[in-house]
Amino acid sequence: MSTETETPPPRTRRLFVLLPLLIFLGLAGLFLSQLLSGRDVSEVPSALIGLPAPQTNLPALEGSNLPGLDSKSFAGKVTLVNVFASWCAPCREEHPVLLALAQDKRFTMAALNYKDQPENARRFLGDLGNPFQAIGVDEAGRAAIDWGVYGVPETFVIGKDGKIAYKHVGPLTPETVQALLLPQIDKALAAPN
Repeated sequence: MSTETETPPPRTRRLFVLLPLLIFLGLAGLFLSQLLSGRDVSEVPSALIGLPAPQTNLPALEGSNLPGLDSKSFAGKVTLVNVFASWCAPCREEHPVLLALAQDKRFTMAALNYKDQPENARRFLGDLGNPFQAIGVDEAGRAAIDWGVYGVPETFVIGKDGKIAYKHVGPLTPETVQALLLPQIDKALAAPN
């Protein structure tokens, strides 16, 4: 038995040298094709688009004098479901946009209050205003999992048929409302029951 290490044949050595270069070129090509595709890479697709909204029956936010979040109430009308929390800084930033949206009476606005303390959620809405017609409390975050929530805030458009028509991840701004959300709401309103 020899203690000398055998050297690989020259062809194998070249492969070991070229392999990292080939992997790098492959990844660079993939990233370049994504950049040049024109697709919004910040958009997170939802597997729930076109499917019925998850069966949800969350208790009301105590002291809000509003009903909880019940997916049965979506039937026959367009509903925006906003996922928010008082501890969420972007939720505070988007709140004036939600208040402006609440002026549009063509649809209903509901909320899923995510992993929040009820007194903090009431204070948040008391300080900033309440755009919602229903608020469901999801203290454990289980319902948010069913909805495919990545984080707060997120907003869903539910069609008159009770199916999720659109999902927006992140805070709404006046620009995203005009460019993305309102066209989806208009499409949902125009769809037959």
